[in-house]
Amino acid sequence: MRLGSFQAEEFGELQRLVDGMFTGRQVIDRLDLVVQAEILDLAPDLMEIVTLLPPGTYDRQRLCDQLNSALAAHGWGGTYGTVE
Repeated sequence: MRLGSFQAEEFGELQRLVDGMFTGRQVIDRLDLVVQAEILDLAPDLMEIVTLLPPGTYDRQRLCDQLNSALAAHGWGGTYGTVE
């Protein structure tokens, strides 16, 4: 097994969260995202990524950029996947 090739069971969960949040919406609020992540009972590492978002409203691109930045900072992009 190559170092960095491990994918967690939760791989892709953030992408599904983002996809669900933007169904029929152009902008979401951080608080709505955090509440939905709690309802879905995301893994603690993923909850940490979500709760690192600064308060405010996000369009899809800005949200993805923020989440991907936090994933990269933790070195978790390969483990949990990035979002688009």
